[in-house]
Amino acid sequence: MQVHLPDGSALELPDGATGLDVAQAIGPRLAKATAAVEVDGELRDLRLPVPDGAHVKILRVGDAEALPVLRHSTAHVLAEAARHVYPGVKVTIGPAIDGGFYYDFLFPEPVGEEALERIENEMRRILQTEHAFTREVVDRDDARARFEGEGERFKVELIDDLPAGETITLYTQDDFVYLCRGPHLQTTAPIRPSS
Repeated sequence: MQVHLPDGSALELPDGATGLDVAQAIGPRLAKATAAVEVDGELRDLRLPVPDGAHVKILRVGDAEALPVLRHSTAHVLAEAARHVYPGVKVTIGPAIDGGFYYDFLFPEPVGEEALERIENEMRRILQTEHAFTREVVDRDDARARFEGEGERFKVELIDDLPAGETITLYTQDDFVYLCRGPHLQTTAPIRPSS
């Protein structure tokens, strides 16, 4: 298969090559710094196969176009931290937004301002060690059963609202497994807590 790069050159790759494979073919340092890819103008997870003939732009950590991927990945660390600090918290959605990111939670008990400091401290602890973000495609019924078994009713609702035939993906980092369409960074390494 062949993909086209922004400089007009073409790159020959094996069938089924992913965005990360494209970056690796250009160079290992670029591959390590890759946050996501833009395929025919669409931001995509670097783990997804790239179609033959596609125009591919590699987005590195630090590129403005990759900022939503960094923010969304950081939101997942926030959710993991909230679950560690507040067992029983129900996690809803956590998208990247123009000014950063957010996550909606349903806590098992009322929380105040002190919760933010506790969660932030747990995020810092988590980020002391690098954790890979892994992507897995799962069957809709299996995903629904998993989240129903975990009492994550908001995720069950999201699965039920997805159109038939929609690909269901889970992302895992550390001990946090979550329903998400991505894209995500390769690892938590680029996420740097502010001082």
